[in-house]
Amino acid sequence: MNFNAKQFVLLILTVFILGACSSAPKFSDVAGKEWLLTEVRIQPNNILFDRNTLKSEGFENIFTLNFDAERLSGTGAPNRYMAPFTLDKKQVIKVEPIAGTLMAPLREPEKLKEREFFNYIQNANKWNFANGSFELYTTGEDEAEVVLVFSL
Repeated sequence: MNFNAKQFVLLILTVFILGACSSAPKFSDVAGKEWLLTEVRIQPNNILFDRNTLKSEGFENIFTLNFDAERLSGTGAPNRYMAPFTLDKKQVIKVEPIAGTLMAPLREPEKLKEREFFNYIQNANKWNFANGSFELYTTGEDEAEVVLVFSL
């Protein structure tokens, strides 16, 4: 290879390495913000829930999620909840038992009950932050993979 070809290959490798390093999601991009559940996907492609359906049913500020340094918290439908969590390598998350208020709902969203939402949060095992959305990977009662998609 001549000198210009070597420089070109080096440039391409540098761009590739820098791009790979900068694309890793950072939990600091997620913490300290209130996230709204916008979609629940049961794999492979079934969408159980979406925020637009909630709005049409008259529900607004439910199914939220916040993170601080040691715990997650938010609003179900209608109860407030919180739980300690830990992060591990490769975007692994472990949520401890959830504690919450015990208000009885006057009515609940049709496609996602608060108990199901809490179970999904409780069983979360992986997280991802991509394209401005926060995703929690979890399992349903039938062990199928479920993805909770949150946005600001």
